[in-house]
Amino acid sequence: MIIFIYGPDTYRSRQKLNEIIEHYKKTNKSGLNLRYLNLKEKNFQDFKNEFLPIPMFEEKKLLILEEVFPNKDFKEKFIKNHKIFFDLNNVILFYEGGEVSKKDPFFVFLEKEAKSQRFDFLEGQKLKNWVKGEFKNWGGRIEEGALEELIDFVGSDTWQMSNEIKKLIDYKKGEVISEKDVEILVKSKIETDIFKTIDALASKNKKEALKLIHRHLEKGDNPSYLLSMVNFQFRNLLIVKSLSQKYPSYYAILKASQLHPFVVKKALYQAKKFELAELKKTYQRFFEADLAIKTGKIDPETALDLLIAEI
Repeated sequence: MIIFIYGPDTYRSRQKLNEIIEHYKKTNKSGLNLRYLNLKEKNFQDFKNEFLPIPMFEEKKLLILEEVFPNKDFKEKFIKNHKIFFDLNNVILFYEGGEVSKKDPFFVFLEKEAKSQRFDFLEGQKLKNWVKGEFKNWGGRIEEGALEELIDFVGSDTWQMSNEIKKLIDYKKGEVISEKDVEILVKSKIETDIFKTIDALASKNKKEALKLIHRHLEKGDNPSYLLSMVNFQFRNLLIVKSLSQKYPSYYAILKASQLHPFVVKKALYQAKKFELAELKKTYQRFFEADLAIKTGKIDPETALDLLIAEI
C-alpha cells in the first residue's frame, strides 16, 4: 500500500501522520519495522535497502519518506521500479509538508496509485469545528463568544491556534475560558516581539530585554500575559534543548516535539546559548514567580523585572 499525505496545513497533516504511526505501533508491537527516511539526505538505494529485506517478526513494514519531491533521481527510479514495491505486503507513506506542483509527474503518479489526503487551511464552520475538537482533546472549555474571538485573532494558522489553545487551557486551570481571557492572552504579532526578548536574554543583554518588555507594558499589554509568553518560549527552549541531546537531526526533534517548524528552528538557535541546567533552573523560577503572583506576594510587572534580572 502507498499513502500520500500533503498540503499547506502542516499541523493537521502532521496530526494525521502521527495517527497512522500510533495505529501501526498498536498493531505491530515490536516497532522494529517502522522506518523514517528523509530524501533530502538519502537516495533511492538507501530506500531499497530499508524496504526490500524481509521484515522481522512477520510484521508489516511502515516506511515514512519525507522531502521526496526535490529528489528528482529518486522520483524517476521509484516510478520505474514501483511494481516491485506494490507486490510486497508493506506500507510506504510519502509525507510532504506544504504545496507540491500538480504538474510534477511524481504527483500525478501518486494521485493515481496512492491513497492520497490533502490538508488545506480550514475556514468557516470547518475551522470552528476543528478548534472545538482541539479544546475537547486537551480537556479545555471555552465560551462560544470567546471561541469566535479566538478564531478572529488567529485565523487558519493551526500551529499558532494549537499553541494558543494550550496556553489558554494552562492559564485557566480547568475553568471555562471567556472572551476576556482571549483578549488578555491572545495578541496578534506579540509573539514575534517576545522572540526578540528571548534573543536578548540568550545574548545576556538584560538591558535590551527589559527595554523590549517595558515597551509592551507602556503600550498597555497585560504583564501576566507577557510573563506567560516568556515562560512559554522558555518552555519551548527547554523541550528543544533536551531533545537535541537525544536526537541528532532537526527532523527528529521536529517530530518528537510536535512544535511548529519555525519555533523549532528558532529554539535550536537560541538553545545553543543556554546550558540545559540553566534552562531548567529558569523554568523553575517561572513556576515560583507564577505561584508568588497567584498568592499575592508580588505583582506581575515586578516579577517580570526580577526574572529578567536573574536569567
